[in-house]
Amino acid sequence: MTSFPDRKLNPALVPVDRPRRLRTTPAMRRMVTETRVHPAQLMLPAFVAEGIDEAREISTLPGQFQHTTESIRTLAEQAVRAGIGGIDLFGVPTRKDEIGSQAWNPEGILNRSIAAVRDAVGDDLVICADTCLDEFTDHGHCGALTPDGRVDNDATLPLYAEMAVSQARAGAHLVSPSGMMDGQIAVIRDALDAEGFTDVSILAYSAKYASAFFGPFRGAVNSSLKGDRKTYQQDPANRREGMRETLLDLAEGADMVMVKPASHYLDVLSDVAEISPVPVAAYQVSGEYAMLEAAAANGWIDRQRCITESLTSIARAGADVILSYFAIEAADWFRY
Repeated sequence: MTSFPDRKLNPALVPVDRPRRLRTTPAMRRMVTETRVHPAQLMLPAFVAEGIDEAREISTLPGQFQHTTESIRTLAEQAVRAGIGGIDLFGVPTRKDEIGSQAWNPEGILNRSIAAVRDAVGDDLVICADTCLDEFTDHGHCGALTPDGRVDNDATLPLYAEMAVSQARAGAHLVSPSGMMDGQIAVIRDALDAEGFTDVSILAYSAKYASAFFGPFRGAVNSSLKGDRKTYQQDPANRREGMRETLLDLAEGADMVMVKPASHYLDVLSDVAEISPVPVAAYQVSGEYAMLEAAAANGWIDRQRCITESLTSIARAGADVILSYFAIEAADWFRY
């Protein structure tokens, strides 16, 4: 048996303040936990694809699927049973054009999936719809293009308004413009109100960065993008800019604001949470999900502990709502 060294602790240095007292037992640690994630804070991003007969696993997002309008109903019902707060729907069409016109087609895949989910679960789950054109355009950008190939901010805004109104008609409780066009919240709010959808909320993607962590998502939506989105999504090096974008969206009438991605932008999330008078969301994006899954599959990490730690860190930074592909599974882990 190894013996202790003969050195004695100076009595003057014996600790009086002992934080470890509050870590002595699992019950003690539970009682003094500062940050708790509740299942109702979680929202599940989900994909509905045209032209498939059954749910199809996404190769870039193992464990996630492109759904049919039938299988998405089942997933939404599962989400209700899990007690999570909402579902965020993304459409994957077979037909694309230069302005993404299928985005506001009542019979388009996204609007049909919104209607299917609303029919299945009614008001028991918040139904959020992605209000962006990138899945629907043949060039993969989030808006209409100028003749020289730039995204035309002001020509895109009426298209977002048309899309948001169509989503409200289909049954969305919440529309979520993610394209980072200047003025998009004001234009969408005006259009919704003009059509009588004053109760439909807007979740603004306020601080959305041109992140490399979006990579697996592009496989999930069959993205047509060539190039990048750096002229409208934010520079990952910029922190203050996230605050500026958030303040503009709040002034335009956003009911909720979002930081995306989450884990690598906790400083921005904390900044936004400190000043926001409305709920703050954060999106644990596809790259964050895929890294955790890959490391767990290789046996390098404890999967459940790392997932719960990652979600807790996002809540600790200030998120009231967390969008995560782990939402349904993690809901059981957060039942204290």
